[in-house]
Amino acid sequence: MSRETNIAAQTAFAEAVGKGDLGAFEHFVALDSVDHDPAPGQVPGPEGYKAMFAQVRSAFPDLHVEVEHLVATDDELAFAYTIRGTHLGELMGHAPTGKEVSYRGMQISRFVDGKIVERWGSSDELGMLRQLGFVD
Repeated sequence: MSRETNIAAQTAFAEAVGKGDLGAFEHFVALDSVDHDPAPGQVPGPEGYKAMFAQVRSAFPDLHVEVEHLVATDDELAFAYTIRGTHLGELMGHAPTGKEVSYRGMQISRFVDGKIVERWGSSDELGMLRQLGFVD
């Protein structure tokens, strides 16, 4: 597939996250996709992403991911992003604080036939927890 196809798939994935259209992941994530940096308890494939983002969107219903830098080859994308949201739902047993958070991350995705088959990534969850006052 082309870089443009993979960029379009990654963009559609991010838009689905922003809209809460988690069922759309089936169009952009292979059934046997492997996340090399999964959330605790995250299963492979689109179901793992659905469950993880359902929890995140429940805690941050106005979640927004802004891609700030993107590099693409014919089968891989690497990008830096900022996540923003307001803590309006329970998160890891903590009641909503109403606080806004903004934290950064980076990701590499490998694609086959326009679907994510592997993902490596990291985001500053510790920074997010500090902004919410859950850790020092």
